[in-house]
Amino acid sequence: QVHLVESGGGLVQAGGSLRLSCAASGGIFSINTMGWYRQAPGKQREMVATITGGGITNYLDSVKGRFTISRDNARSTASLQMNSLKPEDTAIYYCHTRSWSLDYWGQGTQVTVSS
Repeated sequence: QVHLVESGGGLVQAGGSLRLSCAASGGIFSINTMGWYRQAPGKQREMVATITGGGITNYLDSVKGRFTISRDNARSTASLQMNSLKPEDTAIYYCHTRSWSLDYWGQGTQVTVSS
């Protein structure tokens, strides 16, 4: 059983920055791919960024160059640094991992970017 807890969301003006953190417990954190997803009102959940246990990253095209995903295997945490935020980045952001073929999600954290 894996438990994920996000923190760091909030309200920010366009052009500002936020850092999201995800604390994981259970499972073998160091080998699991960690990901950040988001869901805006009326839209499907989409992948924002992922990072493998070895540090290989993948990003949604619209956030490349603005967002950076990282992980600290010793602390079982994953982070998403979000810079140059835009109103279209407004969404609930979820931390995700997959362990033993099961998907685990955090409770989500709201990010609101005002224009």
